[in-house]
Amino acid sequence: MINRYSANQRRWDGKRIQTLRRHLLFTQRQLADKLGIRQQTISEWETGMYQPRGASSTLLSIVAEEANFKYEATPQRKQESP
Repeated sequence: MINRYSANQRRWDGKRIQTLRRHLLFTQRQLADKLGIRQQTISEWETGMYQPRGASSTLLSIVAEEANFKYEATPQRKQESP
């Protein structure tokens, strides 16, 4: 059986996770409870200490899809030297 979330797996970085959480109007604790993980893990993801992988990444994708969360990160441009 093909997992429809793994085919379109997004890379979840700290900014994207925080934006999803704010879109849901959740605290870190509330998102952690929804995913079945610790609040500290959400904090570590949002600060870039770690990135979600495996089941956690899939769960984030499911939660995002259920919430109609549309977020596309745009790469930051480097400042050009004068």
